[in-house]
Amino acid sequence: MLIPTTEAEAADMVRNAASAGQRLSIIGGNTRSGFGNRTETDAVLHSTGLSGITAYDPAEMVMSVRAGTPMAEVEAALDANGQMLSFEPIDHRGLMGTQGQPTIGGVFATNASGPRRLLSGAARDSLLGIRFINGSGEVIRAGGRVMKNVTGLDLVKLLAGSFGTLGFLTEVTFRVLPRPKTQATIVLSGLEDGDAARAMATAMGLSVEVSGAAHLPESVRGRFLTGRLPPGAATVLRLEGLPASVPVRAEKLISAFQPFAPVTCLEADDSAALWQQVRDVLPYADGSEKPVWRVSVAPSAGFQLVAALRLETGIDAFYDWQGGLVWMRMEADPEAELVRHVMHQLGGGHATLMRAADADRALTPAFEPLPSGVAALTQRVRASLDPAGVFNSGNPAGA
Repeated sequence: MLIPTTEAEAADMVRNAASAGQRLSIIGGNTRSGFGNRTETDAVLHSTGLSGITAYDPAEMVMSVRAGTPMAEVEAALDANGQMLSFEPIDHRGLMGTQGQPTIGGVFATNASGPRRLLSGAARDSLLGIRFINGSGEVIRAGGRVMKNVTGLDLVKLLAGSFGTLGFLTEVTFRVLPRPKTQATIVLSGLEDGDAARAMATAMGLSVEVSGAAHLPESVRGRFLTGRLPPGAATVLRLEGLPASVPVRAEKLISAFQPFAPVTCLEADDSAALWQQVRDVLPYADGSEKPVWRVSVAPSAGFQLVAALRLETGIDAFYDWQGGLVWMRMEADPEAELVRHVMHQLGGGHATLMRAADADRALTPAFEPLPSGVAALTQRVRASLDPAGVFNSGNPAGA
């Protein structure tokens, strides 16, 4: 177990591993332990010794933080200044059944993005600059503290979502935004999945700036807000902003949908609790090893995917990102071939196996297989950044 406390020390550890022909796994807070397809490594390189906020001026709305810094520390500093991470990163601990503290480096290494992604973009879209160590033990700086500085922008985007397979992040610089003063959630009750997808598309087309759009079928609805949502499936639309603005926009949404479904409104506290539960996939944070898929498709295809799979196997599902992110829990086997076959019949997407029993995980590719051309390019990139194959390409970081 390698726990460097300085960037230089981390670089020495990577160089030594490269010289010795060793392979390293990268881990932050280890809250995603078990995710990915594990291969044998010789040592584990932890980022938690590289901790602390290195630069933060709330007026600039930019923060620089060492990669091993706990998310709780980052969020506390932002909250004290009325600011936030706009992409609303998911906390995987409940879903994965893990302990530990999520780290800021892990958030960007996994591109962990929550419900606000459909309005504010993914984690990588907030990332301005990085410092990381490549597989040769070289310290590389890419990007900067302002959006106009595009030096190394491709490397910034490349490392975000690479799951620790291309380099060891040591510092990240990212954009933050003011925290909304209030929020509310409009709930449409009783819609079938297809009707809900169409309602969410309509809501996104209105001039009300919906910052979250999810559909919770009857099978999961009772597990949100401890059953305080109205009876029937719940299609939920979040509005955020100033106290004078949110009620006006809420009334516009209510007027648009009242002819088609029963409509209720959740006030700020219940709204915030609901969206945290959607973000963290509460219905499937159940302590089981039942396989859970995270499937990203076109918003119009999500409900079709679920309907087709239900004809073949037992699944439970709910929808985020206007229907374009489908969380699916299988009742038995992962059924990877079936899931991916149906998904590609409906236009393609990305199906990622988030959780499964060890025996199932050993037989199932966790990530969507890449087309041959993209796979070849990926190998060339990996060979450039990690020529000795130091970083474990089969197992993403435990971030």
